[in-house]
Amino acid sequence: MRAYKPKDNVQAKAYYTDRFYVSPQVPKSPVESDEIFAKDLEAIKANFTVLDAYIQVEQMVVYINAEDNFKVLKLLRDECEYTQLSEMSAIDWLATRGGFEIFYQMLSMNKRKRIRIKMFINKGESVNSVEKLFRSADWSEREMFDMFGIEANGHPFMKRILMPYDWQGFPLLKTYPLQGDEFAAWYEVDKIYGKEARDIIGPELRDSAKVDRYDSERFARLGYEVPKGTAITGNEPKNEENYQEEGGVFMIKKFDKKDSVVVDDPQR
Repeated sequence: MRAYKPKDNVQAKAYYTDRFYVSPQVPKSPVESDEIFAKDLEAIKANFTVLDAYIQVEQMVVYINAEDNFKVLKLLRDECEYTQLSEMSAIDWLATRGGFEIFYQMLSMNKRKRIRIKMFINKGESVNSVEKLFRSADWSEREMFDMFGIEANGHPFMKRILMPYDWQGFPLLKTYPLQGDEFAAWYEVDKIYGKEARDIIGPELRDSAKVDRYDSERFARLGYEVPKGTAITGNEPKNEENYQEEGGVFMIKKFDKKDSVVVDDPQR
């Protein structure tokens, strides 16, 4: 039999002791175990300071100083045949290390190898743009700025790319509320109707688990299915939830009993 474990107050206990869950690390192997990676690492070490390097999941990971990012990627492109920047972004380590980890995912089609270049910057610091080396970095650097607030020096158009230009906050920071802050809750109301309409409309409901019986974009209303985009006519079956009381949201039509329709069942 399994050993009995007391379950007193189990719902109130945290699953993890860390503030943020840290996933287990995949085993690492030395760079010397791969001849191609070993030569590429030597080319980097001949010109720049390498803080750490290892092979993980069949790709080489190299840590460099942040000020060397442009030159290191240029070396990999021009001399080591890593001609594609397939991905780049940042990781928020503000709570534990006071900054961000930036990574560049490089691909060599000739060698069929991948290298991930990593570097660390402190909060408030910027990075050198690599857009002039790789066009794919154009939108990636804008997205990194939009989501984390990290600016890329030398970028031709350092503006938000996903959120509106006047948005406040950076949604991928671990301190950013899951469903947005107070600014997010009132953004569309203030933008479309003005702040004077706040008392009439109310804040935006950003809870993804909320069930709205009038939301036909999810292909169903609470209690019965309807086709996508079906108009709300007020002829829905009456119960305590599917009509609007006086003083409610003015965009939703109030249920009127005279609009209801009784359908005879010929099988009775």
